[in-house]
Amino acid sequence: MGIDLRFTDRDWARVEEAWLAWWAGELNRPLLIIEPPVQGLQLSGGYAGNFTSNFPLELPADAVLDYYQQRLEAARYYGDAFPRWWPNFGPGIVAGFLGATVKCAPDTVWFEPAQDGAIADLHPAYDPENVWWRRVQDLTRAAVQRWGDRVAVCHTDLGGNLDILASLRGTQTLLMDLYDSPEEVARLTGEITRLWLRYYDELAADILPAGRGTTPWAPVWSPRGRCYMLQSDFAYMISPEMFVRFVLPDLATCCDALDHAFYHLDGKGQLVHLDALIALERLRGIQWVPGDGNPPPEQWPAVLKRIRDGGKLCQLFVTPEGARAIVRALGGRGFAFYIEWTLPEDEINGFLRTLALEDA
Repeated sequence: MGIDLRFTDRDWARVEEAWLAWWAGELNRPLLIIEPPVQGLQLSGGYAGNFTSNFPLELPADAVLDYYQQRLEAARYYGDAFPRWWPNFGPGIVAGFLGATVKCAPDTVWFEPAQDGAIADLHPAYDPENVWWRRVQDLTRAAVQRWGDRVAVCHTDLGGNLDILASLRGTQTLLMDLYDSPEEVARLTGEITRLWLRYYDELAADILPAGRGTTPWAPVWSPRGRCYMLQSDFAYMISPEMFVRFVLPDLATCCDALDHAFYHLDGKGQLVHLDALIALERLRGIQWVPGDGNPPPEQWPAVLKRIRDGGKLCQLFVTPEGARAIVRALGGRGFAFYIEWTLPEDEINGFLRTLALEDA
């Protein structure tokens, strides 16, 4: 079944050239990923929403993809944006692959431990028949087969090692484990990282043959290589010393396995870990998300300067005004701005031209 996108082979060549230059440090402007939100589409049966987990597991993959194809065909891609599809099963679905209970709601997904017990008794293992893992695999394979090189199919949100472990143990329990059983926590983070890499590799084996590289849940794209947005939201609650012990080894291992690794720095409580992240040589960039209730990204120039002066690329969710402010203060080189913007096409194109002039 074909897909009718307003995105040509010439468009793909144009954005690929820009992204490759950006990764190489050779793009003398910011990347601008502008995607006006698609509104008002709904699959018959009422399963529409941002979370793929809202679709019944027994619904055939093609029926799920029918809905997302409507969205892809209705979407518009400006600047350095490109057609992409993300199977969204919630942040850290690897916990579901490893036996955590998956709780689905219209606007969120969360995970709960499937059983209580001592941390020493927890031994996560790969289960090829796990219902959530099979669903993610089936949808990923079906999307690649259906859309080929017309759409970049994303990795699902695998999660971070401590985030996954928190879903298997419970957040409060894991916080106590860090003090009571640090060796067991270190054992489990290592085991989870090895499993994480297996899940990543198996999905990459399905995705890469399509020829559109890899892209995660976040708007970063490796046109010819292996890319991911690494994270540890749990790190908001731990000290820099614990971050170095329990999170950094996982990040280093994953960075070694990737061509273009990014880190999701979520909230000002994670800024205490920024120096350790900048020192991670194979980490290519940092996504800064100030968090709810905090000033937007353009109001953190010192943080943005630290990231760029540390030799890292930087991806941000901003408004057009925010992008302009950052370019005026710091220049655009090394930044990737993601902008959801509903405006007439001529106004969007005008913004692209004026920002290029301001960055000149």
